[in-house]
Amino acid sequence: MTTEHAAMPNPGTAEPAPLAARGLGRGNALVTFIGRRLMRLVWSVIALVTVAFFMVRLIPGDPVRNALGTNASAAIVEARRESLGLNDPLWMQYGNFWKGLVTGNLGDSFSLSTPVSTIIGQRLPATLELSFLSLAVVLLVSVPVGIVVAALTRGGRRRAVDFTYTSVSGLLSVIPEFLIGVGLVYVFAVHSQILPVAGRSGPSSYVLPVLALSIGVSAGMSRIVRVEALTVFDQDYIRTARAKRMSRTRLYLRHALPNLLTSSLTVGGIVLGSLIAGTVLVETIFSWPGLGLTIVDAVRSKDFPLAQGIVVVYGLIVLIANLLIDIALVCLDPRSALKDS
Repeated sequence: MTTEHAAMPNPGTAEPAPLAARGLGRGNALVTFIGRRLMRLVWSVIALVTVAFFMVRLIPGDPVRNALGTNASAAIVEARRESLGLNDPLWMQYGNFWKGLVTGNLGDSFSLSTPVSTIIGQRLPATLELSFLSLAVVLLVSVPVGIVVAALTRGGRRRAVDFTYTSVSGLLSVIPEFLIGVGLVYVFAVHSQILPVAGRSGPSSYVLPVLALSIGVSAGMSRIVRVEALTVFDQDYIRTARAKRMSRTRLYLRHALPNLLTSSLTVGGIVLGSLIAGTVLVETIFSWPGLGLTIVDAVRSKDFPLAQGIVVVYGLIVLIANLLIDIALVCLDPRSALKDS
């Protein structure tokens, strides 16, 4: 009797210790996870700035001569190069670029004679609107379509639906955005004249650029969601819920969808990067007054400060968006932080 009592743990002191230790361990893992992501962000920014600086200098030609024109004398061109610091050693120009980034001074555009930060501030909202509206369309279309097709074709059923969906989504996902944009312009703007073909003048002007960006990406992402949904539908808890005669709406929305959100968010970060890159061509097609159209003009005119400033902004948007998605995933599923640490 005494031995049994001595061997029994004290319920008042033995239980809380493991729980507290477990909570402390998860808290440390979460802090470690966020710290690691922030360090990765710092190194990614350093790589981004370095690539942006050297990449624009690979553009052939003399940016000063291009800005001043062919009639400018050699003395004027040389004086302009000296005032812009283009005669300084490359390492000094690189250091000045970092100094400008830290202080918020990205220099002046060679071709527009306007501060680069002012140009970016004026045209960034148009690109962000286009990118995030397209991302919203992609998520609102691809997630339901992927789940519905997975539910219809689960277990090898409805092979005709499976074949049609696979063929159409595969075709749409490989067509470049600019070809989709050209097709949309011809059908809806040139042929039928239903929607405006260029500019950012009202709600209707958003339709064609957003569709051009989102159609192919939606098709590709819906295929990923479908594969993930088929995996989720084969889980034991889904089979148990189905065996209890749970309604399909409740089964898919309450049990399957939350488990698909993590994979959808993970892919969403990659999708956002693809959409932002796609704005370069789409904005050119639709004369959209954003950074995509601006960077094309900057590269064409060999405008170093403007081109490298826009490249850095594009990269920062993608990096910060991915960081926020990683943090959101940890909030939805703290186990991911524990697995990563």
